[in-house]
Amino acid sequence: MSLSQAEQLRGRTKQFAIRVVRLFRSLPKTDEAKVIGKQVLRSGTSVAANYRAVCRARSKAEFVARIGIVVEEADEVVFWLELLVETGIVSQARMDGLLTEANELLAIFAASQRTAKSPNDSMKK
Repeated sequence: MSLSQAEQLRGRTKQFAIRVVRLFRSLPKTDEAKVIGKQVLRSGTSVAANYRAVCRARSKAEFVARIGIVVEEADEVVFWLELLVETGIVSQARMDGLLTEANELLAIFAASQRTAKSPNDSMKK
């Protein structure tokens, strides 16, 4: 028995949140790392929490609104992860896997958002 796509994404976003928490714990204790780290922690864990809310949407309008929040949070976490690398707080090599996953999740959720907003979407109104 295979998991539905929604169940797979729930698991994937939760694992992403766990990886973000672990990254946060390992950051240097400098002021700038703390500030950026808190932003990464907030937006990275928010992706998983808000995707759970998407899965409980009761209407197309609610789905579109909630998936929009997930897209915003996923885009924000990509920004903060890139900033950690570009400021030299975390090495590119150490960040590659997490940044790849963040970009993949962003692409998936942005595509879902476009599909849901499409007038030809099969989701019930």
